Amino acid sequence: MNLSIPKETLPGEKRVAIVPETIKKLLQLGYTVRVESGAGLAAGYSDSEYKTAGAEIISSAGQLYSEADVLLKVQKPGAHPAGKNELELLKPGSFFIGFFYSLSNPDLAKLAAAQKINVLSMDAIPRITRAQRMDALSSQTNLAGYKAVLMAANALTKIFPLMMTAAGTVQPAKVVIIGAGVAGLQAIATAKRLGAVVEVSDVRPAVKEQVESLGGKYIEPPVQESLEGQGGYAKEASAEFLRKQQEILGNHIAAADVVITTALVPGKKAPVLVTQDMLTRMRPGSVVVDLAAEQGGNCEWTEPGKTVEKNGLTIIGETNVVSHVAYHASQLYSRNILTLIEALTKEGKIALDLNDEIVKGSLITNEGQIVHEATRAVAN
Repeated sequence: MNLSIPKETLPGEKRVAIVPETIKKLLQLGYTVRVESGAGLAAGYSDSEYKTAGAEIISSAGQLYSEADVLLKVQKPGAHPAGKNELELLKPGSFFIGFFYSLSNPDLAKLAAAQKINVLSMDAIPRITRAQRMDALSSQTNLAGYKAVLMAANALTKIFPLMMTAAGTVQPAKVVIIGAGVAGLQAIATAKRLGAVVEVSDVRPAVKEQVESLGGKYIEPPVQESLEGQGGYAKEASAEFLRKQQEILGNHIAAADVVITTALVPGKKAPVLVTQDMLTRMRPGSVVVDLAAEQGGNCEWTEPGKTVEKNGLTIIGETNVVSHVAYHASQLYSRNILTLIEALTKEGKIALDLNDEIVKGSLITNEGQIVHEATRAVAN
């Protein structure tokens, strides 16, 4: 059974699904590995490294797709330069493993079913103990949280740390982080390492201890309404709760030099938490980095994919922050993929146990049918 790794087709995507260090382990499992020429270059991995590791380099993308038993990708299937969706280039019965976001892309799930492509979605891996090492969402958003702070520091006209000089004392930057999930927690840690004063808002009171353990100050939510969703994610808040939360946030944001937003609800448009009223109260020169930009953004002035300067503020709406650290992002993602494949492999092939919790959570389409319940509900 051959595992095929193509170049990512999404403009600006620098990551690659499998890095050379993983090849040997995949070969030991009984697979052959084929890599499209140049697939890893943007992430810092050369064709010669893949070849030395035991992979076959394929120069023809058409051949790679048409002969693939398993296509391993980072981004969801998209338009290929050949003029078709990548799913349409695969043979029936083959597997697609990568981010898929089926709740936001039900038509893509329908296409996969119609093409009889079996999809295992890396963003749907259940957050259970046994699946921790294959949790690609966590590995990638962790790096995004780190990079977001560096982007903010680069755009800010102030320095982050307290600095005592002969000319006087420079006060530390004030950073407000919205959302204390994986990205938010890494952002807290990174901002603290750079010397900032950090405040954190999250609708889940259970994260207070984690925030404080990293040196952040937790901004108490307006009420003790439970917004803990399945799998550790936050669930969608009511309009009244959001209104009260925004009132509390307003004063903290007005005093902030940097705001980093990370609040996402799976399958939903990102909630707008930083309103125009809040933004107009911020000091000129302040920076907002919106890690929810790909799903519309948490900030009212965010323009996905753009950096906007408005009212003296810089609003960074980068939709693929983690791609800026593609070398290590690819390395971690490759390990996530390897762990999943190890769990599914029997005698050198992927064998699906439909009763396995990991398979049930991540399998979107199988044998021409949408089998993922939540996806099937939005696709109908």
